[in-house]
Amino acid sequence: MRFPITPYKLKKAFLYWKHFGTKEFMNHLMDRMEPEEVPYGPWFARTRAGEDTLKKQKNHPPAGGPLISVVVPAYRTPEKFMVRLIESMTAQSYADWELVIADAGASKEDASGKGGKKKRTVREIAESFAAEDARIRYIALEDNYGISENTNRGVEASNGAYVGFLDHDDFLEPNALYEIAAAILETGADMLYTDEDKVRPDGTGFYQPHFKPCFNLDLLRSNNYITHFLVVKKTLAEEAGLFDDEMNGAQDYDFIFRCSEIAEKIVRVPGVLYHWRTHEASTSDNPMSKGYAYEAGRRAIEAHLLRTGTEGKVERLKDFGFYRVRYPVQGEPLVSVIIPNKDQADALESCIESVLDTGYPNLEIIVAENGSTERATFEYYRKIAAKDEVRLIRWRKGFNYSAINNYAVGFSRGEYLLFLNNDVRGTISTDWLTEMLGVCQRPDVGAVGARLYYPDNRIQSAGIVVGIGGIAGSMFVDLPRGRSGYLHKAAIMQDLSAVTAACMMVKKEAFERAGGFTEELTVAFNDVDLCLKMGECGYRIVYDPFAELYHDESRSRGAEDTPEKVRRFQNEIEYFRTHWLKVLKEGDPYYNPNLSLKKWNYSLRV
Repeated sequence: MRFPITPYKLKKAFLYWKHFGTKEFMNHLMDRMEPEEVPYGPWFARTRAGEDTLKKQKNHPPAGGPLISVVVPAYRTPEKFMVRLIESMTAQSYADWELVIADAGASKEDASGKGGKKKRTVREIAESFAAEDARIRYIALEDNYGISENTNRGVEASNGAYVGFLDHDDFLEPNALYEIAAAILETGADMLYTDEDKVRPDGTGFYQPHFKPCFNLDLLRSNNYITHFLVVKKTLAEEAGLFDDEMNGAQDYDFIFRCSEIAEKIVRVPGVLYHWRTHEASTSDNPMSKGYAYEAGRRAIEAHLLRTGTEGKVERLKDFGFYRVRYPVQGEPLVSVIIPNKDQADALESCIESVLDTGYPNLEIIVAENGSTERATFEYYRKIAAKDEVRLIRWRKGFNYSAINNYAVGFSRGEYLLFLNNDVRGTISTDWLTEMLGVCQRPDVGAVGARLYYPDNRIQSAGIVVGIGGIAGSMFVDLPRGRSGYLHKAAIMQDLSAVTAACMMVKKEAFERAGGFTEELTVAFNDVDLCLKMGECGYRIVYDPFAELYHDESRSRGAEDTPEKVRRFQNEIEYFRTHWLKVLKEGDPYYNPNLSLKKWNYSLRV
């Protein structure tokens, strides 16, 4: 959705230009101006719950559903906002709810509007609705204690087994509580959240949808992606300690971290069920309006890392509300770098030099020779034989990426394995290896993948989603370097189901527990298969965009253009479908069912 240029927007653009600088500002502008392949407004109108669905939900409520208390901290809320909020509650297709309005402006509210026109106070609005619906409860607070304590007062006054949080200028879809209640009954979740979008100040014109993955710890450490609509079991909220007024500005972010650390079951309910109203003073429309909130967000992540015993340094990124956690390398563990190779001596030399240029002091580089015929290749082998860090082993059978790597792992001595294609080179920076190692050393992490670019500075892989293209595919292919894509997902750390083995660091323990690469997958999908197997063993797979390298994709192996290669590829597709039918059928948990499986840029599904 495009809005007209206004003096406010021009001023905002100028401030952003000053903040980012010309190059980054233009990249952000290009991201924002990217045309919607599937326009969201008509898509949402077509897919939201219609009258027939709502009527069916009202007539067939989920049996035994919990009482859900929706808490709203209010302070001098404009009449039209409060009316719209309450009406969104009374329109709910799920009946077992209460609305708790904790009004911090009750004693100070100015009831006069422009030109002396009288407008109703929050009390008057709430009591008017409450007279018709006893589920609406108004609580007049003695003073304005701040957003955290005002919310806590509302939670303490609530009667529901579950508590949801709604900002005083936002509103819900009419099926929001039904979907939440149904998910609670189906899963037993004690923490739930939904997708959301933004809405213009007048309450019309939905835009910028945020379609979320299932719980994603590294994404949460990068950005408060959960935000709205959050519903938690009241006992969980109380155990977590409710909201902390020392975190005002990021009190919800801090609260989400504390709840997630002790929750037994966290569930994402897919579907846009919450509408976040924008106006010039809100962070939804103007992130620069509340700079203090981003520093509070950084402190919230630091507090979370401290509670979980995770060492890391939290940095604010230039993108407002986004963060980077730097995980320091612990000690100097041996890293075994495994590079399968056939000819392409120049590419191999660039690859090895990129590894050595990192300066990491405890490396072994294992080159798995497989059928080279070029004289230059063997001359280069003789050259590197003098290097203490490099060993050459020979694979004398036909090309099988999985088998070659498994064979090479048998010669490795490192605690960590770095799988590299011979056409990968790390000339963007020299800290990519230690960046990946610091993440991979975390006990919960099995593998870490880098952000890879084609030589023309367009993205080759920014993580992998299962189901894209029918089986699995890399995200943000061909997005220019410097662009960050949908909600900055190309540029922030997050958990994914898989990353590419063109540059993938793996904890050797995780590799062995997963059984290594599946040798039936000789060329395709073996990295995805390995990552899924490690995921089944309880390990996280992390996409780390701060490790950036170039990749001349499949330079050594060549194109899939012979009948034999096409047949082999089809066999590998069938193997993957057979062994990973569940995730293909149910959908990648780190993606969203409302997003396309035919595109790799987070377009809407049609």
